[in-house]
Amino acid sequence: MRAAAGVVAGVIAWIVIASVCNFVLRVSWPEYAAVEQAMTFTLGMLVARLLFGALASMGAGVSVAWVAQRNRIASASLVVLLLAMFIPAHYMLWDKFPAWYHLVFLVSLVLCPLLGTMLISRTRWQPA
Repeated sequence: MRAAAGVVAGVIAWIVIASVCNFVLRVSWPEYAAVEQAMTFTLGMLVARLLFGALASMGAGVSVAWVAQRNRIASASLVVLLLAMFIPAHYMLWDKFPAWYHLVFLVSLVLCPLLGTMLISRTRWQPA
C-alpha cells in the first residue's frame, strides 16, 4: 500500500510542481505567455521548460521516496509511469520541438526522479 501511495504522491507532486512552474513562467515572462498556445518557444524558453520539468521530476522522486520510505520498486514504478504518460504526448508533439528537446526531457524523466529519491535517502531515515 505504501509503495502505491508513494507512486501516486510522486505523480501528484510532478503535476503540482510543473503547474506552478508553468504559471510562474507565464506570469513572469510575457513573451512566453504570448507564444505558449502556438508552442513557438525560443531556445531560452525551451531550456526553462526543461529545467522546470527536471525540478518537477526531482520533486516527484522526493515524494515517492518520502511516502514509500525509499522503496526502490515504487521509485522505478514512478519512472515507468511518467514515461508512459509522456512518451505518447511527445510523440504527438514531435514536430513542435527539436529532437534534442524530446530526448533531454524523456531522459530527465528517468534520471531526475531517481536523483530526488537518492536525495531524500541520504537526508532521511539514516540510522543513528
